[in-house]
Amino acid sequence: MPEYHYVGRHADGSQTSGILRTQNEMEAVAQLRRRNITPLKISPAQSVQEQRAVKLDFSRRKPPDIQDLIQLSRQMAALVSAGVPIVKSLQGISDITHNVILSETLATIITQLQSGKSFSTTLREYPNIFPVLFINMIHIGEETGRLAEAFLQLYRYYEVEEKTRKQIKNALRYPKIVFSAILSAMFALNYFVIPVFTKMFSKMGSELPMATKILIATSNFTKQYWYIVIAGGAAMVLGFLRFIKTPKGQLWWDRQLMTLPMIGPVVRQAVLARFARTFAMASSSGVPILETLVAISKAVDNAYVAKVILEMRVGIERGESLTHVASTSGLFTPLVLQMIAVGEETGSMDVMMTNVADFYEKEVEFAVGAMSAGIEPLMMVFIGLIIMVMAMGIFVPLASMGTAMMHK
Repeated sequence: MPEYHYVGRHADGSQTSGILRTQNEMEAVAQLRRRNITPLKISPAQSVQEQRAVKLDFSRRKPPDIQDLIQLSRQMAALVSAGVPIVKSLQGISDITHNVILSETLATIITQLQSGKSFSTTLREYPNIFPVLFINMIHIGEETGRLAEAFLQLYRYYEVEEKTRKQIKNALRYPKIVFSAILSAMFALNYFVIPVFTKMFSKMGSELPMATKILIATSNFTKQYWYIVIAGGAAMVLGFLRFIKTPKGQLWWDRQLMTLPMIGPVVRQAVLARFARTFAMASSSGVPILETLVAISKAVDNAYVAKVILEMRVGIERGESLTHVASTSGLFTPLVLQMIAVGEETGSMDVMMTNVADFYEKEVEFAVGAMSAGIEPLMMVFIGLIIMVMAMGIFVPLASMGTAMMHK
């Protein structure tokens, strides 16, 4: 019977560890909970160095993404529920998948399954492709004989996750497009339109308003040094994009996104929905809480939130309760904190987090629509301000010129 090393916490907060002889990790979790011990971490008794993990080269080929996991889960759910053997199902998917790395990985997994290994054990050798949550759900499906249902749950989970990501991208895309259009229009006005009026004003010979002088100076600079304007703007955009791809820049930008007016609440609600959905899935699959938090930090797709969640993990390792570390993190709303407290007290964390995820996923849909409706009038106000400046700088002198001509 295999041995598992565990780290857990008693009801009084004291930490404990030891080794259990059980059939699998799920049974180890069940034994610890019967002893009123909250499992923090469970791993096979052999050392980490003895655990083989296949390393794949992602430098030249695209690694599998969430869309690949969605297709894999959906196809496996359909095939297994239809009674097709696992090996034959994997062979069929390996032949039709477009991702080369996933195809090669599935081919290797097939060979290992034919040698007698279990499916979930084989998946653990590919941590760069299959998340902990995915592996644990497959493990539960194998143990309970409900593998098709496990794949179906994974498919639904990743489908909701992808939907949430697209909602955030759509929420940010509209302001980007409008702002880019405004900048392009301003450049076109400075380069093509204002020079025409500048020639007219030069023939007037009268003193021009300050707004007109600023417009003419800006137009002259744009006309004469257009390459500097374009190159400078491109350098700023590329520099910013490169900065936010660095660990420090991504951490700063992800934190700023959550504080922006109108956009921030949408991002925050989407992050809470991801947190809750991943927590519910991991809790229902028997993943220890420390591993659950690591899985969540990778799933939230926000560097700042991931940092906060990993800090929560450190607090739990010190013996603090999940409710306490969550309340001191400053990340969660009162609703989420209340659900965490109830779930921790009653042992129904998966149910509580599912309710939170359902609530915030609906809130994200409403918030995206409200944000799009709210951004439009703001953009109209911004465009109106530009028109007002143009009117003060161009049409006021033209009106003065027309008045002077009438008096003559």
